[in-house]
Amino acid sequence: MEVITRNFPHWFVPGYAAFANNEENLPVDQHMLLALMAPRAVYVASAADDSWADPKGQYLALVAAQPVFSLFGLKTSLPANMPPNNEQVIQLPLGFHNRDGIHNMNLFDWEQFMKFANEYFKNYNKK
Repeated sequence: MEVITRNFPHWFVPGYAAFANNEENLPVDQHMLLALMAPRAVYVASAADDSWADPKGQYLALVAAQPVFSLFGLKTSLPANMPPNNEQVIQLPLGFHNRDGIHNMNLFDWEQFMKFANEYFKNYNKK
């Protein structure tokens, strides 16, 4: 956190930098923030060469958020291991992909977003 808050302070609220060398005292972690979105649909996308974003950590946060979704009766079973690059995993209302490449958005990302949205709304309309 120290490097990213020093190099990109405009990405964060000022108080976040107070945890730069003190991560263990951060009062929240990413899985908690994802869990706050339950029971709504959550899709996480990343790029393999985007080391600032920590694709594996993003996926593990989504996996760790699953128990809160189950409190709403939404049983998901994301694989414990991150799927291979360029493969999408959908366990409604959760979804994820990690594609080859750098930090940007490209046609592959949009295609995955649309697949997820189509799957979600197709199933949502059945309720």
